[in-house]
Amino acid sequence: MKEYDHNGHSVFLLYYHLILVVKYRRRVFTDEISERAKEIFCYIAPRYGLTLEEWNHDADHVHIMFRGQPKSELSRFINAYKSASSRLLKKEYPQIRETLWKETFWSQSFCLLTAGGAPVEKIRQYIEKQGEK
Repeated sequence: MKEYDHNGHSVFLLYYHLILVVKYRRRVFTDEISERAKEIFCYIAPRYGLTLEEWNHDADHVHIMFRGQPKSELSRFINAYKSASSRLLKKEYPQIRETLWKETFWSQSFCLLTAGGAPVEKIRQYIEKQGEK
């Protein structure tokens, strides 16, 4: 059985899958840089009611699975994270500037998907059958 999150008035289980891509898909991620990006995520996330569940990277992007709350402002968090991590990673790893010659680290776009729980079709069927005997 899944453990649900809760606050004083609600019970919830909100999982998200976030994919962030480096500008121009430049290949800047090493294990060390990815680990530092993850540390920055873990520092900022609690301020938005988010909890990291899983993290992995490829040379030009990261995959992040995290839990949220109904009040979590996801787009604000993503913008705050992208801004802070961009500034800190370029400062701490000067070699990044050789690959990304402009100020932007992350692509402007991102992919955010909901994850976990029952498949949408099962939920649809459950709702359709409400009130039936």
